Amino acid sequence: MNLSELQRSMLRIRLVEESIANKYSEQKMRCPTHLSIGQEAIAVGVCSNLTNEDQVLSTHRAHAHYLAKGGCLNSMLAEIYGKVTGCSKGMGGSMHLIDKSVGFMGSTAIVGNTIPVAVGSALAMKIKNKRSLSCVFFGDGATEEGVFYESINFAIVRNLPVLFICENNLYSVYSGLEVRQPKERRIFEMVRASGIEANHGDGNNVLEVSSFVKEARDKILLGQGPQFLEFDTYRWREHCGPNYDNDIGYREEKEFLEWKKKDPLKDVFENKDVGLVKGFFNKFNAEILQAHNFADNSEFPSDMDFQQIVSS
Repeated sequence: MNLSELQRSMLRIRLVEESIANKYSEQKMRCPTHLSIGQEAIAVGVCSNLTNEDQVLSTHRAHAHYLAKGGCLNSMLAEIYGKVTGCSKGMGGSMHLIDKSVGFMGSTAIVGNTIPVAVGSALAMKIKNKRSLSCVFFGDGATEEGVFYESINFAIVRNLPVLFICENNLYSVYSGLEVRQPKERRIFEMVRASGIEANHGDGNNVLEVSSFVKEARDKILLGQGPQFLEFDTYRWREHCGPNYDNDIGYREEKEFLEWKKKDPLKDVFENKDVGLVKGFFNKFNAEILQAHNFADNSEFPSDMDFQQIVSS
């Protein structure tokens, strides 16, 4: 993708998530939602370098990853509405998204839970001699889980085609890095010490993210082993929910405003071609409205639907 295409993809994700935030108070979306507003560049920069044969797994904050990988918007919103037309038949909610048709293999609520699954997927690819890779997104908090280190070690030992993407947004729920990790620690440097190639970049610069991922993907497919990339970014909204939460004291308004200046979509909103930008806004908003209507008008899963899923 060129820069314009990357920006359009980020804009679409931003508008989808803002629509969720705006409509959440209607009480029709009854599952917890973790929005990625402010973090779109990582999802788009990574997934723009992947094919449908490359498999992606994600965490509880999965909307952007799902959409950037090409996941069906109708199915995503229907899932959040709890409808049977959702990607998990309305029984998983926002944190359990899947679209295997584009290689998005799932997301779960448990921190670090999909990391070993991605490594297992990479092992299967290697056994089958597939020219593809497994990619897993996770936050800085997941690097504090034991399974993270076990997965990194196994991937290195078996030289697996897996790409680890750490979205470092500085917080695990309401706890900053300074109360969770040693003061001088750099996550990518710590991981590099395990024997994996690890690099660090600006997660709000979509071109930089894309460049790092392209190089990492090329190395993986050349058999040079797993790769780890850490990208700095910042979530704008509360940890879970549609609102802003700077008033509760775990982060300062000044910090939020400084990061907001680094908005990955800044160039889009400052584009002087007003007509072009307005055209994309109108196009995406129409698509999003249709998707909300689809979700709203779909049926809830029945007892029979539930029994079929349980027994399958």
